[in-house]
Amino acid sequence: MSERLAEAPGPALDRPAEPAIWSRNFRYWFTARSAGLLSWAMLPVAVSAGLIDSGHGLATAGYAMAFLAGPFVGLVLFGGVLADRFTARRMMIVADLANLTAHVLLAVLFLHGIDRLWQLYALLAVAGTANALFQPGASSTVPLIARDVQGANGVLRTSEAITGLGGPALAGVLVGFGSTGWVMAISALAYATSASCLFALRLGRVPAPPAGDGLWRNLVVGWHEFRARSWLWGVIVIWMVYAVLAWGPQLSLAAGLIVPRHGAAAFGLVNCALGAGTVAGGLVAIRYKPARPLAAGAVAMFAYPLYPLALVLDAPVWLLAATQVLVGAGIGIWGVMWATSVQTQVPGEVLNRVHAYEVAGSVGLYPLGSALAGPAVHAFGSTPVLLAGLVVATLTATALLLTRPIRTLTRVPDRA
Repeated sequence: MSERLAEAPGPALDRPAEPAIWSRNFRYWFTARSAGLLSWAMLPVAVSAGLIDSGHGLATAGYAMAFLAGPFVGLVLFGGVLADRFTARRMMIVADLANLTAHVLLAVLFLHGIDRLWQLYALLAVAGTANALFQPGASSTVPLIARDVQGANGVLRTSEAITGLGGPALAGVLVGFGSTGWVMAISALAYATSASCLFALRLGRVPAPPAGDGLWRNLVVGWHEFRARSWLWGVIVIWMVYAVLAWGPQLSLAAGLIVPRHGAAAFGLVNCALGAGTVAGGLVAIRYKPARPLAAGAVAMFAYPLYPLALVLDAPVWLLAATQVLVGAGIGIWGVMWATSVQTQVPGEVLNRVHAYEVAGSVGLYPLGSALAGPAVHAFGSTPVLLAGLVVATLTATALLLTRPIRTLTRVPDRA
């Protein structure tokens, strides 16, 4: 394995005195990641609410989200290549500084009024591109800063769930009492905090690909490494079907059923229950370390069909919330088992690129599933579409368990 020195020299991570999780480096990373996740969670709500509040229609808000998501999906693969070539830490700092600049300009734009929509779209595209540069390094950094990789992922998953819950709520409150411009200013401060913490990391030696390989060669090598692991691409293929037919359509379908029947507050409560369940799943996964992590995660995913089943049965709000807690716990456990498996089974010099292919495959088809929800409901009705999602979710967990390379993948022991 070829290696290089990171930009900031420092002591090795595997000294016996280092805590298994909460080392100095992990504390900096946890702060950086939490700040970035909070900003990312606030952005869609703040932009959509700000546009509608300023007199723009839903179509404009939809275009704005497309300019935010499109560059991320399209460029995340190149983000993985660049992270492997120039180190993930450098690329994440560049991404945070780009996001800092974009959010400062977004704050100015919203505070002074949006006269030219192309300016908004351009800045959102910068933010989406920055996140494409950041995301691959988010996976490869964890094994470098924690001896207990699964425990660290459990802590990070918990933080992700909390920021995913609190970010939209905070953005909504701030937009209601002030303006979207101030939300952007707070987000800019969060990205400045993240960049500062990343700059303070001391990672020692960082794995790197061979010197002299070009961009496309690195991309091809990443694809070969991804394809060579049947457990890895097997999960992604299964997840792509799940994203289109179950995960993607569910949010809009649930909103269309719960809001007319029980009100918007009930819909918010149900989604908060999902976040609470994800926090619980993350906390469980800090300590629960099965010998076959993906098999255990697949069992946890059998909770997912409970929510669409409750929707089909027109369950009361308390039962919908209860099922979402179970769903969130299952997703939290699966997410930690999956992230840990990728981070510990894939060599460090290709991890950023492999993770980029993983993200592109697993997340890239979610918008398609979401977009197809409306036409599918129009053609078949809500109940058949929900039942289809229920069946697909059940088959997803079943397929994960029945696929031998996924089921038999064993856990890599923690570093001593």
